[in-house]
Amino acid sequence: MSLQLTHLDHDGNANMVDVGDKADSFRLAKAVGYVEMSASTLQLIAKGGHKKGDVLSIARIAGIQAAKQCAQLIPLCHPLMLNSVKVDLSLDSVKNRVNVAATCKVNGKTGVEMEALTAVSVAALTIYDMCKGVDREMMIAGITLLEKSGGRSGHYQRGRTE
Repeated sequence: MSLQLTHLDHDGNANMVDVGDKADSFRLAKAVGYVEMSASTLQLIAKGGHKKGDVLSIARIAGIQAAKQCAQLIPLCHPLMLNSVKVDLSLDSVKNRVNVAATCKVNGKTGVEMEALTAVSVAALTIYDMCKGVDREMMIAGITLLEKSGGRSGHYQRGRTE
């Protein structure tokens, strides 16, 4: 792994990485995170009793939309024609959490890590936004890249050393 920041030029100025000479390849990224909350808030989500609507469905759509808008949100990201974005949400009643996972795929010159991380972040923020009226103690945490594949740097899986 390179110890040089790719988004800085030789003078230390921010720049968008030139990917013009790179070959297209299949790329995949998986990210996760969670929203921790009170047991009563988690039950409200599980029952679908929230007055604003189906929290999980709305968060899923928000995550998908966010991945598609990543280049608009993060200045040096390349706009990508994503093949797919999948956002999964699951309830963990032991830890009082909504777990959020996103998988993004593309055939292109640059990876989709930022899109997966953005999808998880915005889905979690949407859950927070929809539930803040009943639980101000919620916490968004654990947003992490789990895996990426494709491109010159090859396969990465969190916690696995090669």
